[in-house]
Amino acid sequence: MTVRVRFAPSPTGYLHIGGARTALFNWLFARKHGGEFILRIEDTDQKRAVPGAIEAIMDGLRWLGLDWDEGPDIGGPYGPYIQTQRADLYQQWANWLVEHGHAYKCYCTPAELTEMRQAQMAAKQSIGYDRRCRNLTPEQRAAKEKAGLKPVIRFQAPLEGETIVPDLIRGDITYNNTQIADSVLLKSDGLPTYHLANVVDDHFMAISHIMRADEWINTAPLHIHLYKAFGWQPPIYAHLSLVMNPSGKGKLSKRTQAFTDSGQEVLVKVSEFQEAGLLPEAVVNSLTNVGWSFGDDVEKFTPEEAMPRFELEAINPAPSRLNYTKLDWLNGQYIQEMSPSALAQAVKPFLDAAGIEVNPEALTAVMPAMRVRLKRLKDALLFLRFLFDDAPVELSAEQLTHKKLLREAAHEAFKQMRDLVRTIEPYDLETLGPALMKLGESVTSNGKAGPFLGMARLAVTGQEVSPPLFESMVALGRERTLARLDEVIALFTADGG
Repeated sequence: MTVRVRFAPSPTGYLHIGGARTALFNWLFARKHGGEFILRIEDTDQKRAVPGAIEAIMDGLRWLGLDWDEGPDIGGPYGPYIQTQRADLYQQWANWLVEHGHAYKCYCTPAELTEMRQAQMAAKQSIGYDRRCRNLTPEQRAAKEKAGLKPVIRFQAPLEGETIVPDLIRGDITYNNTQIADSVLLKSDGLPTYHLANVVDDHFMAISHIMRADEWINTAPLHIHLYKAFGWQPPIYAHLSLVMNPSGKGKLSKRTQAFTDSGQEVLVKVSEFQEAGLLPEAVVNSLTNVGWSFGDDVEKFTPEEAMPRFELEAINPAPSRLNYTKLDWLNGQYIQEMSPSALAQAVKPFLDAAGIEVNPEALTAVMPAMRVRLKRLKDALLFLRFLFDDAPVELSAEQLTHKKLLREAAHEAFKQMRDLVRTIEPYDLETLGPALMKLGESVTSNGKAGPFLGMARLAVTGQEVSPPLFESMVALGRERTLARLDEVIALFTADGG
């Protein structure tokens, strides 16, 4: 069997992280078996379609590194890949079902359907279409056509027996056919519902496996009957576990944007993960572990490492959670592996978004020291504020003293540091480091540089949390470092030092 799988989102908004997990599992399965991964846009619900959503979905998939072999933008032998462009095909096969006795035209108006539901509720009956148009006579149908009523086409579901849905993850699932409604297949505007379009497209696109969220599992019996009516072989089903909120209370799929769950920020849109400063490698790594496990207690791995192990049968059918704490840890691990230049490039868009201009060389200079301190790229804004904030350092002389470096000694030490910075050549890490260490050892009462270097870092950056002293000084440059030291020395003088 040639493996052909698809991710088929509706363009009703953003790419949800739950949808991204579905796309990822389809992509992993296709790549493992040398098959094709198809992107199909299911846009028949035109009332809810959001302008720009198709491009946003594709941008999210690209950011995650999930490339597709066929799709709306690149075409392919089974196109078009946008459902509204395939309307004639659905109409053809909906009418075929009517002609062969597997479907019928329903002329019920919205008002009639509302009245029917109200009567069912009043009688405490189950709510659903009562099949009143299923057995209309030819004369009755002709009269409704003459009255100008635009029909929908409904499937003629079996009224007795059982349907078995084979599922690679959950095993055989048995449904009583009385649970299957006479669902609408083709709407009065000529566009299909999900049921008809899904089955027709999966057949004509030669889809071999359907991996989708288990919230769609109740549609499978109807779809199997549609395949049977058409005389087509259904694909293999694998319904993925639900992705839950981190607390385990509620479905993450029901959320439309970031929220707080038990005191923890929970991101929902793929774009929110990107905007928060998470790397796509970390997000993909974490998502792969939602409902599936690499095994051997391995938490960090690449898609290429996961592919040989990835089996649909090994996916856990129980609801799963995305571990955001572990995601942050993984993100920090991937950040530590980045080169200084790559990390500087990754951080720069967050600085740009904040309207901050930083010299590229200065930014690269602090990256080696920053790598071990960042969980998310956006955290760099807190660490690097001193590079773009030229306001006077709001410190007191007391903050720049230490029990091993008292006020008078501290004042003298900062003057010596200013003289050193002014004259040292070259002004780089290799030269500054040893010189400042030596200075620190000479000014403290215990002969250790630590107290002085700590005070000097606070003096230069004005921040309790910042990169190490030497890297911060190189990033600031000689002139800006001197200016800050002048401000610090002035603090001691102003306070009577």
